[in-house]
Amino acid sequence: MRERRFPSSLAFLAVLVLLSIGAALAGGLTLYVQTRVKNETQAETMTAGHVAHGHALIVGYGCGSCHVIPGVDGANGKVGPDLTGIAKRAAIAGSLSNDPDTMVRWLKHPQALRPGSGMPEMGISDPTARDIAAYLYARS
Repeated sequence: MRERRFPSSLAFLAVLVLLSIGAALAGGLTLYVQTRVKNETQAETMTAGHVAHGHALIVGYGCGSCHVIPGVDGANGKVGPDLTGIAKRAAIAGSLSNDPDTMVRWLKHPQALRPGSGMPEMGISDPTARDIAAYLYARS
């Protein structure tokens, strides 16, 4: 039986393709990490909160039982609005200005800002609201 050989030009081309794919993956991963760090830093600066704390608080308060929240396992609720992209929206709760101070006030006392809203009073403190807002703004 005769042994088949691949032409060296084909092997060289395969190596080039694999290197190109590797470089694209490395570049994409680098861009993803840089963007995520930039978004988290910006969100923490805007809100004076901490993104990592916000994630833990969102899980602890059970926010995902009512809302879809990116990056939170099991946060697939259908009662409240989907919070994906919340930072890019002009308004929260229908007509409130979407800025960090309003978001923090909304998280602390939603019934004071919009009486009768489906968002319950959760007894959230100012630092807790800032951490949750930082997480939400960083993930948009």
